[in-house]
Amino acid sequence: MADHEQIRLQKYLADCGLGSRRFCATLITAGRVSVDGAVVRELGTKVVPSTSKVICNGKPVSREASVTLLLNKPPKVICTSDDPQGRTTVLDLLEDLPERVYTVGRLDFMSEGLIVVTNDGDLAHSLMHPRHHVEKIYKVWIDSPIGFHQLQKMKRGIPSQGETLRVLNIDEGVHTRKGVEYTITLGEGKNRHIRRLMEHFDKKVFRLMRVAIGPLRVDDLKTGEWRRAKPAELKILRQAVREARSETENK
Repeated sequence: MADHEQIRLQKYLADCGLGSRRFCATLITAGRVSVDGAVVRELGTKVVPSTSKVICNGKPVSREASVTLLLNKPPKVICTSDDPQGRTTVLDLLEDLPERVYTVGRLDFMSEGLIVVTNDGDLAHSLMHPRHHVEKIYKVWIDSPIGFHQLQKMKRGIPSQGETLRVLNIDEGVHTRKGVEYTITLGEGKNRHIRRLMEHFDKKVFRLMRVAIGPLRVDDLKTGEWRRAKPAELKILRQAVREARSETENK
């Protein structure tokens, strides 16, 4: 980036680790951000990172070194940065981390598995943008097998709360005392997507775990553990985003 190149304020705030671009936009419209001494509420505002003095909630902000983490979220942990009810958050699991980071996408309270945590605004925006449809893979354990016709309906799409819930692929696995295991691949994930699908077919979910986001996999990360993403992983993740974007644009 050139020294005096202008970028949108919400992108700059995201690059500084304050949150997603959407969240940073709410900070701006709420009047919590000033640029060179003047409060800014317009989302089209641009800044020059090398010279603009940006303050959010009374504190100067600046870009930090880019960091991206992979975390295996336990059940009963929430993905927001803080919780009025005092529940454990993902950021509580990263209490020794010096950089400010935020989660990319969410898993609900009882779900577990792979979460990307970063301060890389561009990466977060790419992963969260609904057009890009980076595939995500889940394991779900339910109380009884899903019938053939039910599986076909899941692939075609089920209407729910004004949305269409569908899976790209679903494979039946082993039957154990913990339930019938299925591996589900989603393109675009909606809120409580898999749980709502199972509720539609009167299936009880015993456990739900995300095992992959694009080329990233939870692999040997134990519950509650995290590690920094490797450069090679980030490279293939960005390539997956580009391929998903290209595929969408060519449809």
